[in-house]
This record gives sequence, structure tokens and C-alpha cells, in this order.
Amino acid sequence: MQEHRLSRPRTKFAALALLVATALAAPLAARAGAQVEEHLAPSVVSGLQRSIADNPVPQGYVERPGVRQWLADMSRRLASRFPDEEARNEFLATVHYEATRAGLDPLLVLGVIHHESNFRKYAVSSADARGFMQVMPFWVRLIGTRDQNLFQLRTNLRYGCTILRHYLDLENGDVYRALGRYNGSLGQPEYPMAVMAAMKRYQPDTSVVAVRTAATATAH
Repeated sequence: MQEHRLSRPRTKFAALALLVATALAAPLAARAGAQVEEHLAPSVVSGLQRSIADNPVPQGYVERPGVRQWLADMSRRLASRFPDEEARNEFLATVHYEATRAGLDPLLVLGVIHHESNFRKYAVSSADARGFMQVMPFWVRLIGTRDQNLFQLRTNLRYGCTILRHYLDLENGDVYRALGRYNGSLGQPEYPMAVMAAMKRYQPDTSVVAVRTAATATAH
């Protein structure tokens, strides 16, 4: 009788272990929440429309001070996710340019992409958010044009960075609350904490940066 009673917890534990193992083995799904469509004042719409005006990465941008070093560091970190070096460099240059253009930390944008889509260009969430930064289609209707494709690299990052900047402005620079708005989970800690944790994965190695800076100074 005692053996029978003990077997139940073991059975439950085995079942739980199986569920955990299955979840870990399953492909990572897009994690975007449902961004809330809100009424925007005409002046806000106009400002956002100007922000998403299509401007490609400027010629020679990747050679600018600080940009080349950042790209080289991030390229090594993302080599397994983007085996094609040309595609990887284009992605990173666009991330850095669009983030900087919107007044965002490029590492914050990488953290959002890491958590939202796991760097999958064609990711679609259950809420129909799309692409690297999981942009909701209603934004195209509100501030864009019908011909804009949210699966296109520059379009997706331009929208994502513009929207995150908009939420930061609404929240007076509070990154935690802005991330909650971006995910449609304002007031809940899970999403902002996850993005910030992902962001830390891409923090530059300060010792390596110091060595490179010293080497550059010596060369000059």
C-alpha cells in the first residue's frame, strides 16, 4: 500500500519532466504580445510618418568611428544565427543605423529582437505581429502605406524602432514601461525583464574593447 502511495508523486514528477523536456526541445515561438491600437493625434501621426520615411543606411556608415568595432563584435556573437556573413553584416548595420536614428541603444533593439522573434525574419506571432521586431500590421494602416512589407528588413526595423521611440516618449524615457507598451503588457514585469536580460547577452566585453582601443592608439 505504501509503495502505491509513493508511486503517484514519482509518476507526476516524470510527467512534469517530460513536459519540460518537450518544451525545451520545441522550436522557439515568436513571443510578441498584442500591442494596443490607440487613437493618435494628427500631430503624432505626422511625426511618426516622417520617422518611417525610407532612408537606407548611408554609404560608408559602417566605417564610422565606433560603428565598425560594434559591428565586428556583434558579428562574432551572431555568427551561428546568421551563417551568411553578408546577410549578417547587413542586418547588424541596419540595426545600428535604425536604432541610432531613433535615439535608441542598439543593444536594446538587439534585446527586443532576441526575445521577440529569436532573430527570425519571417516570424509571425499568434497576435499576427510580424518580422524581426514583431510589428503589428495596424501600424502600417495608421502611419504607413499599403506597399510597405513588414517582413522586409529595413521596413521592419524602421517601424519597430520608431514605435519603441514613440512609447519611450510617452513614458518620459522609462524603458521598463515603454517595453511593456511595446509588448502590450504594460504593468507586467516579465517582458521588460526578459528583454533587459537578453540585452545583457550582447554587452561588449570591456577588456577586449580596452585592448583594441590601446592597440588603435599605439598604431596612430
